Amino acid sequence: MPGGRYIGLDLDEELLAEARQRLSGLVGHGLDLFKANYAEYPEVLAALGLQRVDVLFLDLGVNSAQLADPARGFSFESEGPLDMRYDRTQADKALDLVNAASEDQLADLFYELGQEPLSRKIARRICQVRHSGRITTTRVLASAVESAYAAAGKGPSRRSPATRVFQALRIAVNHELENLQRFLDLAPTHLAPGGKLAVISFHSLEDGIVKRWLRGQDDMEEITRRPVVADPAERHSNPRSRSAKLRVARRMEV
Repeated sequence: MPGGRYIGLDLDEELLAEARQRLSGLVGHGLDLFKANYAEYPEVLAALGLQRVDVLFLDLGVNSAQLADPARGFSFESEGPLDMRYDRTQADKALDLVNAASEDQLADLFYELGQEPLSRKIARRICQVRHSGRITTTRVLASAVESAYAAAGKGPSRRSPATRVFQALRIAVNHELENLQRFLDLAPTHLAPGGKLAVISFHSLEDGIVKRWLRGQDDMEEITRRPVVADPAERHSNPRSRSAKLRVARRMEV
């Protein structure tokens, strides 16, 4: 809104640089952009001398530009390093997790964060592949997953067998669920009375955390009793919007 102050946070330097370029006329004139995890927003507010805001808006998930860049390692559709970090200065990469975790740890990870029904077979296959050397690229990992599916007699489907495994690794590498929970737990403290919280999630684990948290808050009123989803026209023009769910709540007046 005109005259408002806007604060944007992102861990990805490349996306921040693009945002600064696109919004160059606003940066420093009502808009401030910071490299930070969204769960660190209280520290950013404190640095700006602010305590409360009128709106907290969280857009979760991987960015399309990150998926399209093979060098980032988020996608199994093209060959690239097994990275998956939002913050490229972070030490731990997906390849570290894939090559260091035990078979049981990988199986639990794929099941809990990817909801992968063949988690144990895939973990076993990955450990077999590791005997020949470290798994360092996206296609080598995807091929291991695909071979586990083939061995289990699972035929072709519309969604790649690697989808859930890559999701699980990305969530784990970036501590996504922990950061989401921390963000939500801090939100009422930093929302002004009447202020709104909006979260767009892209898979059931995220949406479940947001839904349960909202239902457990005495000082937050849900505006969207059911999540808002993309209409058919948007889903057709932007297939990645199919899984998006928006939930909005208002901080109660006290």
